[in-house]
Amino acid sequence: MTVRRSCVWVRSTALLLGCAAVGGMGQSTPPVPPPPWVMGYLVGYERELLSPERLNWKALTHLMVGRVVPRPGGTLDTTFDIDAVNGPVWAKAAVQQAHAHGVKALLMVGGAGEHTGFASAASPANRTKFVKNILAVVDSSGFDGVDLDWEPLSAADEAPLKALAQSLRQQRPGLTLTLPVAFVNANDPVQEARPSLKNLVGVFDRFNIMSYGMSGVYEGWQAWHSSALTGETENTPSSVQSSVDAYLRAGIPAAQLGLGIGFYGLCYQGVTAPRQIRAGMQIVASDGDMSYVNIIRSYLRPGTRQWDAAAQVPYLSSSIPLGRHACTFVSYEDAASIALKGQYVRRRGLGSVIIWTLGQGHLGAGSSGALQSDPLLAAVQVALRP
Repeated sequence: MTVRRSCVWVRSTALLLGCAAVGGMGQSTPPVPPPPWVMGYLVGYERELLSPERLNWKALTHLMVGRVVPRPGGTLDTTFDIDAVNGPVWAKAAVQQAHAHGVKALLMVGGAGEHTGFASAASPANRTKFVKNILAVVDSSGFDGVDLDWEPLSAADEAPLKALAQSLRQQRPGLTLTLPVAFVNANDPVQEARPSLKNLVGVFDRFNIMSYGMSGVYEGWQAWHSSALTGETENTPSSVQSSVDAYLRAGIPAAQLGLGIGFYGLCYQGVTAPRQIRAGMQIVASDGDMSYVNIIRSYLRPGTRQWDAAAQVPYLSSSIPLGRHACTFVSYEDAASIALKGQYVRRRGLGSVIIWTLGQGHLGAGSSGALQSDPLLAAVQVALRP
């Protein structure tokens, strides 16, 4: 089919001829969205799990290097959870490796538990100093952008966050700025996906939903998955889809919205499957202890893997406790669930995917090739960067 791309107005009839993507049958061909960004976190405290030299760089578009920590008054802890000397050296080496492979590198600022420092550092009294300190790290290591991990982000935090991002943009117009946002409780989605977040659209390049660890022992909640793609209910009120829908309704454009893939899982005791609830049910291990590597090596046993067709994710179920944490229900991601999330990203026209964390999926010594050493990252590559 011939496609004509130039548009000419015929004044006498006000008829638009030869417009972009008009085919021989007069039908419009929708524009193809650009490929989504694939953004993986590499953090200093996991440096022994995965060195930058061993990364499957073909799977990534952006490397998120973490982290520096905001302190009251506008200073920064730049140890990268290593130490004052080796931390910055490690971070700069990661940036150099990223650039050598054609991958952009972003500086992770903050993280869970750092709200107090963020709020003080971004205040009007300290913002100038804070921006100067962030940019000093950006310039010294050659970062291409900044990932502002302000957690938790309340409605009252939005104005100082916007001012902070605007200040960074003014001083570095080409800087990429990204913002992780919380998953939503489908029973009250606007608590996190507030319409006021639309005011941040003009200053951030991506809003990435931290859609992992989306379960807990909360009042009224049944046992549920770490990262269900679909299947949310009143008593299992989290899924990737319900969070994406909520942020779209809040005014975040699909092209600027991303979802998260966790290379770790959740370990439950007291239940053996999702949608159960019993006295004594608890989550006893998650991020770090329940890395994909640990799950595969120490928890997966013949006959324990199950598939939840409603949630579109795998899980382990066993009446006999598994592993050192004595899990009877383990929620996690595998290549099959990641493939479905990749299809979902493309179908919805989303702008990005974040991975927390790259090190937790690396099988390391004794493995060879991307598929064997990083099966989850290989699945991301197939799904989103074929």
